[in-house]
Amino acid sequence: MPNLQSEVDYRKRLQEICNKIYSASNLDEILIDLREEIIELFDAERLTVYVVDGVKRELVSRYKTGEEVSEIRIPLSTGSVSGYSAFKQKLLNIKDVYDDGELTKIDPDLAFDKSWDIKTGFKTKQVLVVPVIFKMFLLGVIQLINRKDGQHFSKIDEESVSELGKIMGIALYNQKKMAAKAKPNKFDFLLENHIITQKELKKAITDARARKESIESVLLSDLKIAKKDLGASLSKYYNTPFVEFNKSVPIPGELLAKVKVAFMKANAWVPLKVEEGKVILAIDNPNDLQRIDEIKPLYQNKSIKFCVALKDDIFEFIKLFTTDEKELAGIDDILSQLQADEEEMDEAESAVGDEDSAVVQLVNKIIIDANNRDASDIHIEPYPGKQNTQVRVRVDGACQLYQTIPYAYRNALISRIKIMSDLDIAERRKPQDGKIQFKKYGGLDIELRVATVPTSGGLEDVVMRILASSEPIPLDKMGFSDANYKNFTAAVSNPYGIIFVCGPTGSGKTTTLHSALGYINKPETKIWTAEDPVEITQRGLRQVQVRPKIGFDFSTAMRAFLRADPDVIMVGEMRDKETTHIGIEASLTGHLVFSTLHTNSAPESVTRLLDMGMDPFNFADAILCILAQRLCRTLCKNCKEEYHLSQEEFNLLRHEYEEEAWDAHNVATYGETSMAMKPVGCDKCNNSGYAGRMGIHELLMGTDEVKRLIQENARMEVIKEQALKEEMTTLKQDGLAKVLKGGTDLLQVRKVCIK
Repeated sequence: MPNLQSEVDYRKRLQEICNKIYSASNLDEILIDLREEIIELFDAERLTVYVVDGVKRELVSRYKTGEEVSEIRIPLSTGSVSGYSAFKQKLLNIKDVYDDGELTKIDPDLAFDKSWDIKTGFKTKQVLVVPVIFKMFLLGVIQLINRKDGQHFSKIDEESVSELGKIMGIALYNQKKMAAKAKPNKFDFLLENHIITQKELKKAITDARARKESIESVLLSDLKIAKKDLGASLSKYYNTPFVEFNKSVPIPGELLAKVKVAFMKANAWVPLKVEEGKVILAIDNPNDLQRIDEIKPLYQNKSIKFCVALKDDIFEFIKLFTTDEKELAGIDDILSQLQADEEEMDEAESAVGDEDSAVVQLVNKIIIDANNRDASDIHIEPYPGKQNTQVRVRVDGACQLYQTIPYAYRNALISRIKIMSDLDIAERRKPQDGKIQFKKYGGLDIELRVATVPTSGGLEDVVMRILASSEPIPLDKMGFSDANYKNFTAAVSNPYGIIFVCGPTGSGKTTTLHSALGYINKPETKIWTAEDPVEITQRGLRQVQVRPKIGFDFSTAMRAFLRADPDVIMVGEMRDKETTHIGIEASLTGHLVFSTLHTNSAPESVTRLLDMGMDPFNFADAILCILAQRLCRTLCKNCKEEYHLSQEEFNLLRHEYEEEAWDAHNVATYGETSMAMKPVGCDKCNNSGYAGRMGIHELLMGTDEVKRLIQENARMEVIKEQALKEEMTTLKQDGLAKVLKGGTDLLQVRKVCIK
């Protein structure tokens, strides 16, 4: 306070400022008018008034001097001076914010956030900050920065800013109360929680009109409002749930059959599903009675529940449900072209060859949508009588409903897939298998392996496995434990011998083999591969597609490779005695051989090969290692939560691992560090809590003792016992170790392995 200014004059000016704030109808405008008076009263360089963002628990600058940044957001924590003042609800008067000693005296946890000085180039020194509180409710913070005379703020300044804070608290509270009494607005939630200001909302409305866009899209694009916050605001206003677009939502075929796409787009609505006997519809304005009266007749005798959704999301749902990237016809158009008469449908296979038919478009759409959802398999499942055909897709190892198709179309659908697979459409009594090169039909460069299986009621199921071409994954990204990675890389670096990877269909065996080949793929190494089909390609490999129908099978390919100067040979599968015999012979004559087996565990693979008639001495000499693997679902990285294991949960993990092995491997001890992760569920993982898959491994090394047991034709249990003595971890043990590291949970490990 200047020396010439009397305390009476100072108090009078403070009272005038407080009166103007108290009586103001618009707090933002009065602060603009009073900014110079407040700054002069405290002889400060800068003033910032923060309000509390109730959703994000942050302080957000509602009014500030200085033009370097448009908005400041600070967490309610001890990591900044203003955040500390709000968090502790305590006045702070600091002489030098860069003096760590002064901050430590106030509180060892107090810190000054230097990032804003770095961003703006403005140097902060003295700070006077007071929380704005009304009836124990924290509403904001007033912050004054730098006395112009370089002195620290006085005791009178502290008293005055406290009084100003009380008046500001009353004004903020009254403004909230007035807003509550005013006519409800779609965006009240955003205003009340200080996610946006009234000024920002007015500008968004103006910009939306000028650009002929919705206000919601402007809020999302220009003001970067989170969709979930905008959804919460709309949900509160309309008093109905908010629905966000999700590409994994099953297509409600029955609900779309009688609805025109143009009508849905014109009226911004879409049916989503049937839940508890009610038809769930998404619409951008659930209060529009005229539109609702036009929609209801489409679902007569059915109870309807409306949800609110953004118009852009509704259009995305309509696009997902009715078209693909090649702008196929809408699903309603496709289904309307098909005849509903069952007698005609029995003869449908004679007419489905037409490339422009509705069935062609329907099959193409199913395949394209499944590929877009990163599905590995498509299951077409017809049911007897008048039950609808169900289409399911497998994503990350778990099946989920994609859509239902009216029962009358099932024969045409199956027949079309058979034509694409070059199968006999008249044969419905025997299983058949074939392949689809989809590029000829739908533009996507993918191959599908097709299997048809006769089911009860004279029907056929179809399963299509999508074989999308891809790049190999580096071996160090495959999720091996440190010990398994070290042993496996040592095995694949040998000049000769045989390596097996075993597991069921779809467990990632081919991916692991290609990763191993990528590890040793050097210009000086000649590598031949025989595969059915070639799924993964990499430069440097000479890859061959076998064709059993013309006699070019794995054994024929192996013989050809041995005449073609190989260093390394990879054969897709050793499914017969001849191929396995050639592979073992090749490994004994200076070649490194890789292959896969369909067995459950590494020790079982030994007995399986011996049962096929392999010579135990040759096999024992050749074997380098056998890797068993499974793929288990991983917890969603976006929403998984850490928690402390209870004593019972810890004991269960230890029991599943086997207590002696747990202690011998020194896995973990119970205490404060006994943490794991659990699934939660969010939009990114379709509320499942899981996203993606990881490998779990069991590596049996061909040690001297294991080779001796193989030569003696030892039982599988004996070989396994010896491997465990040599510190092999079983599939379940490797999975449980990954549970403790937070990658997955016990349920998922149990789903893919027993021991």
